[in-house]
Amino acid sequence: MVKWEARVIGIDDGPFVKRKDKKVLLVGVVYRGGNFPDGILSASASVDGTDSTEKIAAMINKSRFRPQLQAIFLHGVAVGGFNVIDLERLHKLTKRPVIVVVRDYPDFERIFSALRMLKKKRAMQLIKKLPAPTRVGQVYVQYIGTDLETVKDLLKVTCTRSLIPEPLRVAHLIAAGIVKGESRGRA
Repeated sequence: MVKWEARVIGIDDGPFVKRKDKKVLLVGVVYRGGNFPDGILSASASVDGTDSTEKIAAMINKSRFRPQLQAIFLHGVAVGGFNVIDLERLHKLTKRPVIVVVRDYPDFERIFSALRMLKKKRAMQLIKKLPAPTRVGQVYVQYIGTDLETVKDLLKVTCTRSLIPEPLRVAHLIAAGIVKGESRGRA
């Protein structure tokens, strides 16, 4: 059973202009459960690059919060367009469960078509080796380093104001607010 104040981190990327921006802002928000923010971390990754896994792992591993983190929540398997995160490697580097949460089932046909056009064979391999998204309530999850029951428990604890875990929702708001000057939309 997951404690109500289990510390987790939610990570989302900020908006970017694909043809103009070379880097994308990554924001991590550490929460105790879904009620109390404890800290904010940031890093950057290359737009359509290959450095997201290392950048996220370094951001977490350098943090004073790392020893207390029970899980890493991600909003999708990529940041900065098609900078695909290697979930297994992120789990190994941080020694923390990694849980991807999205509202809609991914359109893999469209994703793979775009990756073929961009000649991103490694990114396609990373996505193909992941477990299929599993529906939990009204969201879909993919996870590494934990089990479905723990994922469900963590979602119960962290989804206090939306279908998305609070640390992910707030990371989305902060990243958009910093980049655009004001947040809008939903995570």
